[in-house]
Parts: sequence; structure tokens; C-alpha cells
Amino acid sequence: MTRTKLSHAMANLCIQLIFFIFLFFISALAQNNGIVPLGRSLTAGETSNSWLSPSGDFAFGFQKIPDKDLYLFSIWYNNIPDKTVVWYANPTNTVPRGSTVALDAQTGLVFRDPQGLQLWSADVNPNQVDHGFMNDTGNFILKGSDESWLWESFKHPADTILPNQELEINGTLSSRQSATNFSQGRFYLHFQGAVVLTTSRNVLISDDGVYYPNTANWSNDGYKVIFDSGGTMYIRKVNNQTEQLSPSRLGSENYYHRATLDFDGLFTHYYHPRNSTSNSNWTILWSVPDNICLTIKYKGVIACGYNNVCMLENGRPVCKCPKGYVLRDPNNMYGDCKANSLVSCGGVEGDSVENLYDFEVMNDTDWPMNDFYQISPSSETICKLSCLQNCLCAVAIFRVNSCWMLKLPLINGRVDYRLQSKAFIKYHKSDAPPAYPIVPQGYPVESKSKDRGTLILVGSVLLGSSFLVNLTFITAACLGVYLIYQKKKVIFHLNTDAKDINLHIFPYKELAEATDGFKEELGRGSFGIVYKGELQISSKGSIIAVKKLDRVAKDAEKEFRAEVKTIGQTNHKNLVRLLGFCDEGQHRLLVYEYMSHGTLARLLLHDPKPSWNLRTQIAIGIARGLVYLHEECRTQIIHCDIKPQNVLLDEYFNARISDFGLAKLLMISQSQTMTSIRGTKGYVAPEWFRNNQINAKVDVYSFGVLLLEIISCRKCVEDIENIGEGENPILTDWAWDCFQEGRLDKFVDNDLEALEDKMMLKRFLMVAIWCIQENPSLRPKMRKVSQMLDGIVEVMVPPCPSPFCSTS
Repeated sequence: MTRTKLSHAMANLCIQLIFFIFLFFISALAQNNGIVPLGRSLTAGETSNSWLSPSGDFAFGFQKIPDKDLYLFSIWYNNIPDKTVVWYANPTNTVPRGSTVALDAQTGLVFRDPQGLQLWSADVNPNQVDHGFMNDTGNFILKGSDESWLWESFKHPADTILPNQELEINGTLSSRQSATNFSQGRFYLHFQGAVVLTTSRNVLISDDGVYYPNTANWSNDGYKVIFDSGGTMYIRKVNNQTEQLSPSRLGSENYYHRATLDFDGLFTHYYHPRNSTSNSNWTILWSVPDNICLTIKYKGVIACGYNNVCMLENGRPVCKCPKGYVLRDPNNMYGDCKANSLVSCGGVEGDSVENLYDFEVMNDTDWPMNDFYQISPSSETICKLSCLQNCLCAVAIFRVNSCWMLKLPLINGRVDYRLQSKAFIKYHKSDAPPAYPIVPQGYPVESKSKDRGTLILVGSVLLGSSFLVNLTFITAACLGVYLIYQKKKVIFHLNTDAKDINLHIFPYKELAEATDGFKEELGRGSFGIVYKGELQISSKGSIIAVKKLDRVAKDAEKEFRAEVKTIGQTNHKNLVRLLGFCDEGQHRLLVYEYMSHGTLARLLLHDPKPSWNLRTQIAIGIARGLVYLHEECRTQIIHCDIKPQNVLLDEYFNARISDFGLAKLLMISQSQTMTSIRGTKGYVAPEWFRNNQINAKVDVYSFGVLLLEIISCRKCVEDIENIGEGENPILTDWAWDCFQEGRLDKFVDNDLEALEDKMMLKRFLMVAIWCIQENPSLRPKMRKVSQMLDGIVEVMVPPCPSPFCSTS
């Protein structure tokens, strides 16, 4: 009997054990089949679980941020050591311990902080979710009771797409801030029929922030980006053809794949061996662009911050501050750099600039489109000396016998081995720069130690040589210094009586010979005639423009003195440079550098009209020139006659503001002046006619009218017989009508190139309308105008410029 009971007990125990093993097996199977039932939740913490895909390749839950007590709600590769994140709930950032994510019948998938505040939820209708599913492609799906897909993470990517994932029209990836900071970064990938990398959050219309592809003529006939299961990425086009992006011959059997818009702006296809027990890294298969330092544009966000320098290391951009600068945020190497000591116009009194400042040299480094003045021809010595004596100059770039001077802030710095240039970085001697320069590998460093070594070597040679050799050497050195000094005197030909004006003073006879007796006329103005001439300098001919002032004209002498004083104090690449003058008896002449492409007025009325891109660059250049006149000169300058006839174009079609004869000079402490009406009909601000106080806003108004002319290639006041039906002969009124009606095509006369760039076209038109506001207080300053044109500052919708115009 006892044996029988024992047998029954053993049988029951075996049955219970088998049942327990069966339940454990079922439970384990349920845990690894990827299904997440309603009511399940996860809590951020050291021992927090995750929802796994059936194979365990992917996990969904909270991943701890290294070295921080913070967690990221995310999906990651689970079977590799570094647990690479491939999706996270944007725009949520890292969260503290105790945050939760739960799958609820009423609200679906909900993410909350430790206090229960909802941070994020999947966009689904309530009471429709039956369960969740983490599949082996890395896609987390919310399903209904009929297995229909209500929501999936693949449709809401963060910075990564995976094999079996598709990116449809208007699909976007956005980069993170850094490798460990998952907040919003600076770069975006938009699919608009083509893969376009940009610094703009909005759907792409213009190419302002595009840095890949580097041409606006990219193909846009695709409708889907496909990352197939084999690890190949391509664009499916409307004609069912394909355009391969990322070739993959590796397959997916032995490798994991991902394509990520990295925080440094590169779109990169990575692969990683499956079942790897070692801590191996992801390997790059393909990435674009090839060199982001060189392809990213001046406008919008840049590869590296202000005053920083971008260089390529192993195919990736690296940012480093130049000597004399340090990172503003030590934790962000891609951010702005600040100078240890600001190079300014102050502090020179009682001491020479040579004693205050010195240079460090960086090879093949440039900050393009950042220069404000160019000297050509030039030498290294002249380049450094010119920058040293210019209080605005922070860096001088010397290349191919030309010198470009740059001022702070320095934008879009990059290293380019093709340049064969030298950048002279100006720094204050009292704050000597760090010991390690930024020099690309393989390029020599020019340093103080080299100079000192040379001096020591020369001294040794002198001391060890004969007295006769020493005497000969010293005599030759003195003669060389004397000749250089005499050459500088000939070049600059300074007049000590012309205080504060560093200009060449020409004899009348020399200018008469240079212009062949004032034979070839270039143009006429209110105060004189401009002639073409040629000066012989160092056996080379130099073309000049000579403005001969009319002695009979009223206020001609006053005009002459004002123009000499004004232009003699200016120095900017968007201003015409005054080379010298003649003040001899009754003769009053000004000598300018020659502008080979004439006036902007002639260009705008040319048939066919100039390209839209050229016109926008000209407008931006004029704005920058006016910013310099209004805010960056030692003495503020109001031009008072901005019009297309007073904008000249050099050989590269750079805009150069000319004719400062009507300018009113204001000391920095002044802001307004009273004067009689100055300017040209159509460009004159309304306050001139109201006997109101005049300030720099009169130039803003004139620029607004000029900007409308540049946009439309029309005169500000048209003859009635030259305009079309329904058009207004007054350009400012016509611009407002077209803007109100949304008919930009009418305003640019169906200019297809401008209409293709509709975002910039609208922005430029709105800026112009802000500038022509009759109320001066509503007009922005020229600096803000320049920033709005560049796309740095958002342009709000402008009001009606006149209190009497229609606002329908």
C-alpha cells in the first residue's frame, strides 16, 4: 500500500514537473515570439527588461546612456556589443530613471516620465490596438485584432533606415546632436524624388541649405527609397527604373546593415558581422558627400561653427579651432570658437600694431566668401602688413600673388589641399596662442622657432666670416631696406597734408595722359563725367576710371571733398575702391579701380535678362556693402543715392557700390541729421519730403526699391507704354499687388529660373517690401536685411508699405 501511494505521489510530481516545464517553454516562447500583449509595460532602470524580436536581433525599450543616469526610449541592435540604436521617439530626449512605456488598450503605446506626464504616444485611434509586435527587421508594429497594421516605427524614422524599410516622398531623417546626445541635430535628409541632404528643417523648395547633391539639377523622378533585405539601397522611379545609391555585395546573411544620417552631416551605409563575439565596430560601406568640408554651403548651418576649421580625417569631418581660439563649449568640437583676445580697433594708441599683434600660419586653409577686401597683386609681406594695419582684419589669406583680408566672425572654415595658400592668423602678443597648430598631415609648419633658427644660423655665419664679407652683407641689407622703403613711397605716394586719407595724389598732367586727353567716356553723373584710362605701373598697364568733376556745377567742390574723405576711409569688397585723386588748381578728379562690367542698370535691362542666381548674389553683395557703411566704418556713412547706376560690377560680377558724393557722414555717437532733399526720383525715401530727421533708414528704403528692380528686371518707374495690361507703372505698388494676390509669376514676368527657386523669390520679395515701408521705424536695419537675404533670420509677412494701399 505504501509502495502504491509512493508510486502515485511520484507520478503526480512528474506530471506537475512536466506541466511546469511546458508552461515555462510556452512562456519563453511567448517572450521571444515578438508579441507584446496589452497591459505590458517597461520601466527605465538598471534591471529594466525589453521587448525582443523573435530572433533576439532587435530590442525595444529603455537603453541606458553611458556614464549618465539617463535612459533613451529606443530600438537597438541587441546581439552586438555596442547595442547600436536605430530608432528613438523624436523629439523626446533622454529621460530619468523611473520613466515608463506601456501598451494600453485605450491609448495604445504611451511614453511617460516618472511623474506620469505623457511625453509621447503613437498616433493611433483609441480602442483599436490589440497587441504590439517587435519583428526581426527592427520594426515595432501596433496591430489590430484583424492583424491590420495601425502604426509602425518604420514610418516614423529618426536618423536611421534599415533593410526592408522604405522612405517615401516627403520622408525625412534628422541627425542627432552628437554621438551620445540624441536631441535634434543640425542636418536633415529629405526625399523629394531624390535623396537631398540639407540644413533646412522644412521640405525643400530652394537650394539654400543643400550640401548634397552639390548641383540644383538633381533628378527628382523617384517615388520611393528602398533598402532591400540584401542590404542594397536604391531609388525606385516612376518609370519602374531604379537608381542605385548604396551597392552591397555583402548580403544580409552574415552582416547587419544600417544607413544613418550621422550627427556630422554624412549619410552613411554601415555593416557589422553577425554573431560577432568580439567588440568589433561598424564598417563604412558608402557615404555622401565625399568631403562635407568643401561641399557644404555658406548659407544656413555650416559643417563647423564660427571661427572653426573643418578638415577631413579618414573620410569624416573634424573641427578644430585655429591658434589663438578656443571652443566656446568644450564639449562640442563642432561648435563655435572664440578668440582668446579680440583683434579690435582699440588699444593701438601709444603703441604700434607691430608691437601689439603677430601672426600664426596655417597652410591650405580658407574661409571662403568671408573676405571684405582684396589686394592684387600682392606679396606675403604686403599681405601681412596690410592685415596688421587694418583693425578689422583677423585673418589674411595669401594665394597666387593675391591677398584677401577677412574679419570676424569667420564662417565655413575648411582645409583644402588644392589651395596652395597660406592663412595668416592675427593674434594679440599678450595672449600667445597654444603650442600645437592646425596643419594637415604632411604639410610643413611655419613657426617662430623656424624664424629664430634662421636668425641664429645667419648670426653664426656672420660671426664666423671675414670682416669684408660682413661689411658687404650689412651694406646690401641696408640698401635693400632703403629700396623697399623708396618703393613703398612710390606705391603709396602719401600726402602728409591729407590727414586720415591714405591715397595717391596724381598730377593733372599724368591723368590727362592716362585718359588720352579724356577721350573715352564711361558715363555721366550729376557732378561730372567718368573716363577710361590706363596707368603704367611697374611696366604693366593698369586700367582705371577717372571721374572729372564739373567746375561749374553747384556744390562741386564740396562734393569732391566729401567723396574723397568718405571713400578714403572705406575698405570693403562690395565698395568701389578709390585709388587716388587730383586737387590741382581748378582741377578736381577722382581715380577709381576700373569695373569691367559697367553698371547694374545696364545689366538689369540687358536682353536676355541676367540669371536669377547672379541677381540674388548681386543683391546680397549690395546689402553687405551697406551694412559696412552703416555699422562697420570708423565713421557711419549714409550713401543717400542707392540706385542701379551707382552699383558697378567687376570682372566676376561682384556688386561694388560707388559714388559716395551724396553721402552724409555721421560720428558714431550720432544717429540722425537734417539736410535738404538728396537722391534720385523713385528711390528717395518719403521722409525726405516731410522735412523729417534723416537717418540710415533712407538707404534701406532705396535698397528696397533697388531689390525690387533686381528681382523683376524692371525700372522703378516705367513709362506707361512699356507696361502690360493691369500692371502698375510704379514698381513698389506693383510689387505689393502681386504679393497680395500670390502672383509671383506676374512680378517676375514668368522667369522660370526664379520660379523654380520660389522660396528664395518669396523671401527676397518680402524683404524688399519690409524695406520700402513708408514708416521708417518699420524698416529693418541693413544688418537684419542682409541676414534675412542670407536666410539666417526668418522673414515675417510684411504689412502694406503705405497706409493708403489696399490690404485685401
